[in-house]
Amino acid sequence: MLSRRTLAASVAALAVAPLLAACGGDSDAATTTGRAGGTKKVGNINIGPDQNRVRGQKVDEIAALLPASVRKRGTLRLGGSADASPPLGFFATDDKTRIGSELDIATLVADTLGLKIQQELVSWENLFVGLDSGKFDAVFSNVTVTEERKEKYDFATYRLDDIAFEAKKGTSWRVKEPKDVAGKTIAVSSGTNQEKILVDWSKQDEKAGLKPVTIKYFQKDTDYYLALQSGRIDAYLGPNPSAAYHVAAAGQSQIIGTISGGGDDVQGKIAATTKKDSGLVDAYAAALNHVIEDGSYGRVLKRWGLSSEAVPKSEINPEGLPKP
Repeated sequence: MLSRRTLAASVAALAVAPLLAACGGDSDAATTTGRAGGTKKVGNINIGPDQNRVRGQKVDEIAALLPASVRKRGTLRLGGSADASPPLGFFATDDKTRIGSELDIATLVADTLGLKIQQELVSWENLFVGLDSGKFDAVFSNVTVTEERKEKYDFATYRLDDIAFEAKKGTSWRVKEPKDVAGKTIAVSSGTNQEKILVDWSKQDEKAGLKPVTIKYFQKDTDYYLALQSGRIDAYLGPNPSAAYHVAAAGQSQIIGTISGGGDDVQGKIAATTKKDSGLVDAYAAALNHVIEDGSYGRVLKRWGLSSEAVPKSEINPEGLPKP
């Protein structure tokens, strides 16, 4: 999903407020401090530099699937987005250690393949430039499988691409289908895939004789959450990982429903991305299926609050979001 980066800065900034409040002991966001006095946790999520990552072991038969040149080199040249997007990829409390669920999953894959990660952080566009030029072997950076991208890249899936309805903590309202949002006031970021889905749902409600959705837009992403707490909106619709992190950070909201980032037509899926016909995708998929089966993959998702986006197996080049 292309829109997921729109919340990056705001979610990171919003994490600061509950952390400061926690020092007074009255916040729902549990925090701890490390030896150097830096905050180490947001809720149950460790954001310190000492990550104690879940690690894997090399599996020779899976490593043998790699091209000989990569096995000889011994490194996985990994492209990562430089954007700060908790819990997917961001800097720890020391402001220099890169952490997040995407790097953790890539680390498990690299361990299984007997490779060491050599990561470079670049802009979103340069992730694909790096793949095209052969600079990167892989990108583990929240890339959604689309039919258009499949023309140039190979994919091995490792997470569902879901969007979430986030509401004020304590609400009994739940969202599963269009009728559940009829007559509600919901905020969404303009120009995003989730806006398109919400507009489509509102039209479906009107055709069914129900009230349309009142859709709200704000200038700054932080304003969405302020509007939520003040009761000016009933919910905010955004990327599930960002919503899950905000719930853990602020302790003032809850997720009341998740749906596919692909809307009603297809389940969106996040995947390890490599240049088409590079000879790497089979190794990535096999490594991912190994860590799914041994449980280490599940432990990684759990520690970042993303268990709801787990996949039962890694698929190579599944159906992607349709072309615009």
